[in-house]
Amino acid sequence: MATLENIRNGLIDKILSIQNKDFLESLDRIISNDSKKSSEKTLTPEQKIMLEMSEEDIINGRLISQEAIEKRNLEWLNAK
Repeated sequence: MATLENIRNGLIDKILSIQNKDFLESLDRIISNDSKKSSEKTLTPEQKIMLEMSEEDIINGRLISQEAIEKRNLEWLNAK
């Protein structure tokens, strides 16, 4: 069975040998449409709960700046 990398490299080799512009444009549209579909993710119920909790934190001002996080991390690292 071919590995993912072998399949990908085989396809790249085949695409590089294609001279037909219309065919390549069609192939590009197919790949672009598939990429858009695969980038759409379905969240698990747990992920949705975490996002809702994050929104509540934002609404209620329970935030910490990047600078404060970095300071806290540095203090933690230095304590070890």
